[in-house]
Amino acid sequence: MLRTTLGLLLLLLTACSTTSTAPEAPLRVLYLSQSVGFVHETVRRPPGSLSVSEIAFQQMASDNGFALDLTQDARDLTPARLADIDVLAFNTTGALPIDQATWAAVIDWIESGRGGFVGIHSATDTALDFEGGQDAYSAFIGGRFESHPWVQGTPIRLNNLEPSHPVAASWPDGVQYAEEIYQYVGLDPARVRVIQALDMSFGPVRRPYPVPVTWVRAVGRGRLFYTNLGHTPSTWDDPRFRSQLVSAILWTGGRIPGPSAPHPALP
Repeated sequence: MLRTTLGLLLLLLTACSTTSTAPEAPLRVLYLSQSVGFVHETVRRPPGSLSVSEIAFQQMASDNGFALDLTQDARDLTPARLADIDVLAFNTTGALPIDQATWAAVIDWIESGRGGFVGIHSATDTALDFEGGQDAYSAFIGGRFESHPWVQGTPIRLNNLEPSHPVAASWPDGVQYAEEIYQYVGLDPARVRVIQALDMSFGPVRRPYPVPVTWVRAVGRGRLFYTNLGHTPSTWDDPRFRSQLVSAILWTGGRIPGPSAPHPALP
């Protein structure tokens, strides 16, 4: 009897030990890079090959243990597909072929905490192909592309407003760079936490108001990340940018902590 009891206790302890040390399942990421209209060079697929950004995503997934799916057709995003992914990444333009029911399922998936969203560069120059879809999407991501006074190659300096945040830790404050930077309409600072912004004391193009570059926000129990960076192929090769995207995937996927409340320091 004693031998049987000890055997059962040993089995129980072994099971508990196995459970507590089991590694987390890899995050499952779906990267959508569809262009409806203008096609950025970083998402253009040469004949028989993947785009610059898709190749970069493959390398990031391989290096960091993500499970990755690639698509350039938003019709692949269905309510059923959401059950198979943890993070949805958009690097898109134009009115995507996403209907209202599918978008409602995406919002529910994020708000419930089952999924996270990563928006890259022209994800703010994106809409949804149903009545009211543009306004619904812009309100979701936090703002809408209005213009890009900082064209490709314009010298800029990036202020890091929160260097301790995991999605900004790879960028030192005051980095001088060259990128295409957007201005936005409909961006409400009371709804987003701005992580990076342009330094308006530097460069040939300046504005008398803050121009955000990267922000995060809570969507119900889920998380959203957006960065304006990613226009040029050289940015996709930059280890600071890649590290930022990896952190954004981990953060929106709920694997690392970091605040999402609106940033009180930004006017």
